[in-house]
Amino acid sequence: MNLGKIKAPSSALSKKPRRSLPDKPGGLANAASSLAELRLALLDLHKALIASERADFEKTVGSIQSPNHLLQLLIRDPRFAWLQPLSQLIVAMDETLDGKEPLTIDGIDALVKQTRLLLIASESGEGFSKHYFDALQREPDVVLAHATAAKLFRSRNRMSRN
Repeated sequence: MNLGKIKAPSSALSKKPRRSLPDKPGGLANAASSLAELRLALLDLHKALIASERADFEKTVGSIQSPNHLLQLLIRDPRFAWLQPLSQLIVAMDETLDGKEPLTIDGIDALVKQTRLLLIASESGEGFSKHYFDALQREPDVVLAHATAAKLFRSRNRMSRN
């Protein structure tokens, strides 16, 4: 589904670790690169979730008139509030990759763990997990985006255990 003309700056879509890091298997450079890839996958998931929620909103409430209207709904409407934990996680990844603090494997692994815990869908859950479950049931694009993100955080988990 088309989200209108809302687009992230190209620099935000191609975010890479901000500094050159030594490249050792399982090292900090690899962890930072994995986090950047996971961040991109979460952006795709976020976009698919917004498209799904937009379609549901337009079916039940009415047409969204403009990209600005959609942005206002995302920010203020309670029907879209459940997406905030995912938005905040992506922002935390941005801050980690662009931050003034040195990158650490522990910090990166904590974000990967937070991702894994957030993306647990639950039919009987509340908040994000319940809404996420519903979106996975109704929208194939959400399922595909979830699968991509899950593959990346599982891969990072295996690497961090080695």
